[in-house]
Amino acid sequence: MKRIKLIWFTVLMLFAGPSVVTAQQTASDEAAEKIKAIQIQYLTKKLELTPEEAQKFLPVYNNYTKEVEQLIAEHRDKKDQDHLTPDEAGKKNMDKELNYQKRMLDIRSRYSTEFQKVLPGRKAGMVFKSEREFRNIMVIHLNNQRMNRMGQGGGPNKRRP
Repeated sequence: MKRIKLIWFTVLMLFAGPSVVTAQQTASDEAAEKIKAIQIQYLTKKLELTPEEAQKFLPVYNNYTKEVEQLIAEHRDKKDQDHLTPDEAGKKNMDKELNYQKRMLDIRSRYSTEFQKVLPGRKAGMVFKSEREFRNIMVIHLNNQRMNRMGQGGGPNKRRP
């Protein structure tokens, strides 16, 4: 009898497991798309882009974000299974981090030039700063949401009972 229950449980998990994972990935992908749309809206407003400027800028910016996301994903996924001493591992990690930062700087430098080709200098110069501001706003917003979910409120003026 226990064996039959175990088989049924296994069969149910085989069918239910992938759908749960897929639902979580879909929700996560939808959230990421919403955030990207809000970010584009924020940048368009912050940079005061005209419709013509936005039409030229957005494809370049989308390419930039794809390259950055790809680099971040590579950086996050790289895991060496080498058997190194702690000192060797530390040196290797430092080298990897410096290489990652150099590649990120290369991408940003290249796209800085590309942004200057499609936007006036003042607006092109504000892209990275505006992007950083957006990230800071999102971090604050997500932290406030987390605090509210935990029942602790999010504001400094909230009184505790």
